[in-house]
Amino acid sequence: MIKEEVRQTKRILRKQTISTILEEFDNRIMNLTKTDRRAKYRKMKQDPYSFFRGSAYLFYYDTVNIPLKYHTPLEKPTWILGDMHMDNFSAFSNEEGNIVFDVDDFDEGFLGSYLYDVLRMVVSIRLNAEYMDFSEKEQNEFVAQFSKKYRKQMKKFSKGDEDPVDTFFTVDNTDSAVKKTLKKLEKRKATHELEKQTTIDDEGNRQFDRDKEKLSNVSNADWKRISVAWPDYVASLREETRRDEAHYEIKDIVKKSGAGIGSTGLKRFYVLIEGKHENADEDDVILEVKEARTPVPAYFFPYDEDFWVMHEHQGERVVTTQQAMHHMSDPYLGYFNDGERDYYVRERSPYEKDLKEKHLEDKRSMKETVQVMAKVAAKIHARADADIELGVLDYHSEKAIIKVLKDDKDGFVEEMQVWAEFYHQRVKEDFELFQEWLNEEFDN
Repeated sequence: MIKEEVRQTKRILRKQTISTILEEFDNRIMNLTKTDRRAKYRKMKQDPYSFFRGSAYLFYYDTVNIPLKYHTPLEKPTWILGDMHMDNFSAFSNEEGNIVFDVDDFDEGFLGSYLYDVLRMVVSIRLNAEYMDFSEKEQNEFVAQFSKKYRKQMKKFSKGDEDPVDTFFTVDNTDSAVKKTLKKLEKRKATHELEKQTTIDDEGNRQFDRDKEKLSNVSNADWKRISVAWPDYVASLREETRRDEAHYEIKDIVKKSGAGIGSTGLKRFYVLIEGKHENADEDDVILEVKEARTPVPAYFFPYDEDFWVMHEHQGERVVTTQQAMHHMSDPYLGYFNDGERDYYVRERSPYEKDLKEKHLEDKRSMKETVQVMAKVAAKIHARADADIELGVLDYHSEKAIIKVLKDDKDGFVEEMQVWAEFYHQRVKEDFELFQEWLNEEFDN
């Protein structure tokens, strides 16, 4: 009887914690409508991994006060992705037209200990591996492979054996699922995205295909706000890649629905601009305009006044994060405010492709994929020292990180395995409580 009472009390308290955090972030801070919350939670209740992806705030609530051994000092933060998991890696074309494999979501980018990215990543590896029916032992092996390769790559950067600015992951230095994805992408046509998202009207003008399930008309108010703010976007572009104003002339705008789990409820648009090409029928460019909000880690990390003075505009913060992590970034990467919300802008590139689940089903492929992801993770963290020139960081991130890792290779791997196993189980238990909360409270 006492045993059951204790068990129930623990479940009630944890469910109350989950409920409080969901209400605080999705309701009060994000101000999501009931419809948007239902859409988000419908995605989150698919499986524990989906729940984990949609509840980054719960992860930070749980982890910020745990005194893990391998954190960098508070005065030596790194640009972190803020929401690192396996689905935030993909293949795409960089500024010079090279097909590369890298991270692709910078919405939660922030300054903090590199370890939060690693902790979140190793949990996602276990959740993903379990979903694909890998054994407990294999899940542990994948976490070990990621941790070892991350540390090894960071050590190379720290010693100067390799330079993160010159480090690319292409078809020439990757294997298995990553290599297959990159090879497939190399066969894409430059007009792939235009053919997929647009149509030609009777007068021969290109416009968005509003018969597409996730594309719809924008309100007159949104069209006007974007148009008025568009010169600010053009002005935010880097001078060395900025073209004449006619290149950025707006031809069409649509609302885009069906965002990722964490982005549910944020405004998102596709903008068709004039572009410039020898073939007039193929010269248009599709840009994605996405609302940017305060990153989740900011609510849990120590407050940094200097950071917010420099990055008050949330679209600018996302752009700066991407530029810090990608040494060759999208030439259309910019930002603006429409009078109500901050936005960032990037090209909807025809050369972009996610890994296919079927290519990760065998152990060798999964192992080699997490190893590449580990090297990418080390690269984006070490790459942040380029901000020395901008006055954001006055030290080399890779040196600060390798200093806390030292030569304790086995200890770091073991701690990541223990952590991943512990929080993996916590996510599965929370997933059950989340479903109970949906049925008992939210849906009623």
